[in-house]
Amino acid sequence: MKKHIFVFVFLFSSIGVAKASIAGLFVEPMLTYETGSGNISFPAPINNSDSKVKGFGVGARLGAQVFDIVFAGVDGRYSIPKLKDTTLNQDIKSKGWNAGPMVGLQMPTPVGLRFWGTWILAGQLDPDSDKGVDEKFKSGNGYRLGAGFRLGPVSLNAEYQYIKYDQTEIQQVAVFNNGFSTSDIVLTNKSLILSVSIPIGL
Repeated sequence: MKKHIFVFVFLFSSIGVAKASIAGLFVEPMLTYETGSGNISFPAPINNSDSKVKGFGVGARLGAQVFDIVFAGVDGRYSIPKLKDTTLNQDIKSKGWNAGPMVGLQMPTPVGLRFWGTWILAGQLDPDSDKGVDEKFKSGNGYRLGAGFRLGPVSLNAEYQYIKYDQTEIQQVAVFNNGFSTSDIVLTNKSLILSVSIPIGL
């Protein structure tokens, strides 16, 4: 009888350990630096504008991992870049965010490569008011593809990001403060994002 109890406890413990190794939650905070270029399309007769985005930000991935190889969850970013454009000749501080689901693969070792992709479902870039114009780029969507190299608790990462803002809210023009939204002004941006992150198992 005691032998059967011992075997039962051993099997139950083994199953618990196996399940714990199969899947587990994780969080991955990060510090980012973005540099990118794109364009702002305006309705005629205004010329389209070349744009540049540069600046620091923070982010986090939250999700689950299987066998320490596959990881999936949600990827969210917040940044404070500078936005430059050639039509309005602006060089202004901005606040931006975006988020979406992600999935990736990694080597199940403390040192090794990692690869992932993120589908950006929502995002916004809100430049400060400048030259009497206050605009907000909304309805951001796109994707992000990344690779990293993990060194113990730290991961060094590089990502390519494409994001398009399909709606623009004009909050102020000169002395007029009556805001309106339009789909005729579209910001498209392509960026390289460098980051340092810390994957933490929960």
